[in-house]
Amino acid sequence: MILANILLQGTVATGAEKEMSMSLADLYFAGGWVMHVISVLSLAALYIFVERFLVIRKATKADINFMNRIKDYMYEGKVDAALQLCRSTNTPHARMVEKGITRLGRPLGDVSTAIENVGKMEIYKLEKSFPTLATIAGAAPLLGFFGTVIGMVQAFYEMSQAGNSLDISTLSGGIYVALLTTVWGLIVSILSYFAYNYLVVKVENVVFRLQATSEEFMDILNEPVK
Repeated sequence: MILANILLQGTVATGAEKEMSMSLADLYFAGGWVMHVISVLSLAALYIFVERFLVIRKATKADINFMNRIKDYMYEGKVDAALQLCRSTNTPHARMVEKGITRLGRPLGDVSTAIENVGKMEIYKLEKSFPTLATIAGAAPLLGFFGTVIGMVQAFYEMSQAGNSLDISTLSGGIYVALLTTVWGLIVSILSYFAYNYLVVKVENVVFRLQATSEEFMDILNEPVK
């Protein structure tokens, strides 16, 4: 009898060790279909962040001598050369200046308005997919909570069906599995939120540079030719 008890305790201990040694993959699949949905959102957020980061970084790589060359061409009356330089420089700054050059001869107010409109379009293109990233940051924890609620309902349903034979380990196991979706949803939400704000700051830097370029070009038009 004593030997049987020892063997039984050993079996229980071994089962507990297996339960405690669940891998991350086991925990992931234990979370159910909601974990898969949140994972798809995380991949979408990662793609948006990387793609936007590369586009914004390219937009910030402006030639420091670009405006100096434009200024020299304008003072020398080489409008075609300035226009060609803008078209060969694939940056938001160059496209703004190009629009301004094509509006030469019109009132300066019209030129400034045309430049500002191009700047707004450039910013709009840089902020593409930002709303989607913000939506993922807000939706991921909600989906996590939804998965947790579903898991809790299932756990308490099983408890109600168990009756007097209720095993507390079964109930606690169902609860911690249900909480996995909330944890995963919060992780995706936090990372997406930081990624979104990082990109917003980068775009604000581009906006500042575009404003400086616009003002510098208008100063060139307002300065008397030496």
